[in-house]
Amino acid sequence: MIEQLTSAMVGLGAKWVLWLMLGLSVISLAIMLERAWLYWTLRDDTEALMRDLGRLLRGSDLEGARRRLEASPSAEAAVVVAGLVESDLGVEAAEEAMAGATALQRLKLEKRLAFLGTLGNNAPFIGLLGTVIGIIGAFQELGKNNAAPLSAGAGAASQLAPQAVMTNIAEALVATAVGLVVAIPAVASFNAFQRIVRATSANTEALGHVLLAHLKADTTGRPHAAPAAGGKPGKGKPEKSDEPAEEGAN
Repeated sequence: MIEQLTSAMVGLGAKWVLWLMLGLSVISLAIMLERAWLYWTLRDDTEALMRDLGRLLRGSDLEGARRRLEASPSAEAAVVVAGLVESDLGVEAAEEAMAGATALQRLKLEKRLAFLGTLGNNAPFIGLLGTVIGIIGAFQELGKNNAAPLSAGAGAASQLAPQAVMTNIAEALVATAVGLVVAIPAVASFNAFQRIVRATSANTEALGHVLLAHLKADTTGRPHAAPAAGGKPGKGKPEKSDEPAEEGAN
């Protein structure tokens, strides 16, 4: 069984590992470029957006705040727009809407990142597999040369055998080098993209708190409508009269 497995591995050789790594590197590069382009298109000045949102909400200009958020291409603005749309239903409805929008935006931002992480962790092992296969083939070839009967010119062939083995081993080590070349950019890109996702999540939470602070201020009694005509308040307890109550008949 072991001999059959060894023969199969040596028969396939390490070239298929190199072709596999080449294909994975192309896919990895395509994902890195696509993710970088997506994050670039979602860039915006979050601090300016937060200032504008707070100013518009303090002026009770909900429609203006919505237009300002919809004009932003960022994922943070998309989340807060979802909460602003449901703000008329209360604070809890706005929180739930933003939680759902946050989950969708996070899935959008993290799409295909798992491939980069998996490739970065496993590409060196795939390359090492190619190296091991190549070394097995080299030593198997060395064993064949040593087992060959002595004949005319066999001495020269035996002297060339170590050189051939070293050549095969050097070619086998190329697989490990290719694995590292594929893994290092994948890991670096994965870590960089994860930092972008975490920063976006933090900015989304900060921007959402601006909206929630406004909504909670409204529910705790901040006036945002003028009193009714005649100076009488539209809601609340009736005003007390300063005139003394009429005394009952004796």
